[in-house]
Amino acid sequence: MTSQIAFVGAGPTTIYTLHALLNRKPRPFALTIFETQPTAGRGTPYRPGWNDPAMLSNIASIEIPPLEETLIEWLNSQAPGRLVDLGIDPAEIGERTFYPRLALGEYFYDQFQALLERARGQGIAVDVRTRCRVVDAVSEPDAMCLTVRARSGETSEARFDHVVLATGHQWPEDPQVRAGYFLSPWPATALTAIPPARVGIRGTSLSAIDAAVALAVANGDFIDDDDGILTYVPARGTGEFHMTMMSRKGLLPEADFFAPLPYEPLAICTPEAMDALIAADGLLLDPAFALFKQELMVADPDYAQDIGIAKAELEDFCERYFAARADTDPFDWAEANLAEAARNYAAEYTVPWRYAILRMHEVLALIVPHLDAEEYRRFAKHFKPVFVDDYATVPHESIKRMLALHRAGKLDVIAIGDAYQIDSHRPEGGASVSANGERHDFPVFIEATGQRPLHAKAFPFPSLLDQGIVRDAQPAAPSAESRGIAIDDRFHPISDDIPADQLFCLSLPFLLGRHPFIQGITSSHEMGLVVAEQLAAAIERGSGEADQPAVAA
Repeated sequence: MTSQIAFVGAGPTTIYTLHALLNRKPRPFALTIFETQPTAGRGTPYRPGWNDPAMLSNIASIEIPPLEETLIEWLNSQAPGRLVDLGIDPAEIGERTFYPRLALGEYFYDQFQALLERARGQGIAVDVRTRCRVVDAVSEPDAMCLTVRARSGETSEARFDHVVLATGHQWPEDPQVRAGYFLSPWPATALTAIPPARVGIRGTSLSAIDAAVALAVANGDFIDDDDGILTYVPARGTGEFHMTMMSRKGLLPEADFFAPLPYEPLAICTPEAMDALIAADGLLLDPAFALFKQELMVADPDYAQDIGIAKAELEDFCERYFAARADTDPFDWAEANLAEAARNYAAEYTVPWRYAILRMHEVLALIVPHLDAEEYRRFAKHFKPVFVDDYATVPHESIKRMLALHRAGKLDVIAIGDAYQIDSHRPEGGASVSANGERHDFPVFIEATGQRPLHAKAFPFPSLLDQGIVRDAQPAAPSAESRGIAIDDRFHPISDDIPADQLFCLSLPFLLGRHPFIQGITSSHEMGLVVAEQLAAAIERGSGEADQPAVAA
């Protein structure tokens, strides 16, 4: 019997899962990959059109798990002209360099093609169906039935023994849902069509920086001056162009900091310590925070004393962590932080407290699926923001661009607190933001707060909802942050109504509640290892019951 396996989506998660599966050298099976785009193998965060050529990835080469070759090996094998076209200086290739998103898309595309060639060499029947959208999925006793809509609009059904849902981020195809109001900054081509105007951007992290960069290059140019300082030169006729980024605290992300990789082991706040807390079957968050504090005090006693970590409660720590930045102009802080990060990179010096928090975010993530509703609320509000800020640092070039835009009078950052209101239903379009007793009117407004965890009701395959196979992990009030769908630690939907290993859900927005620190490429690699192990075992068991998937109009 030949096992029939389908992947829905052809981005990095599918690529890393397939890579891990092929490395296990399973006996031949039939592989079908569905992709809505004209080409497969890049993924939404890295494909042309969706991203502006100026947008940078926020993962350094050294952090990207290798596929058929490492990113550095691939870059060094490219013709200089191709690298220049991708925005890369051939003389500046390095393992800690950040590259344009589109360059990573080309890397993944080439690796995907190499993986397909290897799969065929291993006797695997490969069928990549582009311009096809899977619109529904139904669990049957002996197969998963997918409903597929081709570009022509014609639908068909195909049955598979195992299906991996790797549909990635979930954004509207047209982000402009009302005149001048954009639900997301993607695709970037939608932003470049915006005429010069006052633009409000909700968010100050990487998604907001992506939006600001796309708008900036549509209205001018970034230029290195004779002193090596990046400047922004507006184009003629763009005098009305100005951006205001806003968030609760009004803080820009910090510049990427030097840290040893792979991570050095922790001494106190360890995975074993978290496992022990979980096994004790009691409250988790405060005991875990106590271990966090102890680790931080050991790692960097001076920093721990400066912020008073020893006596801090969980609710205090987040405010103490951000206090100095919140009291400083965001661009003054960004300039000083960038200079510090550059010095530390040159000296290969690691700031101990930053590195300790960076390593602990993956450890603390272990308790998240086990938190009760109140503990999860406290975690999301008072603890998670610290970890996100620490690991979601951005390339130095991104900070330089924000500083250049501010110096040119084209970018401001404001804090809007917690009690702000946004009116996006104005007759004239755009949006108005009311915060701190002031009102800010914008002809154009862009939501750029990144991917949020989604409730089960947003799941794109309705029959799985109707069957009760996909459901919310925990019922919550409509205003509460979603905890995602109910899945186990091997990415199976938790349901008695579906055969084991029939379905794996690796769709990012529905995992963020359980896995709040999913970080793109590295998480794609880690999830791929888990799922590939199970697929290889299923293939070995010979669970398939047909040589080819049944297809019916």
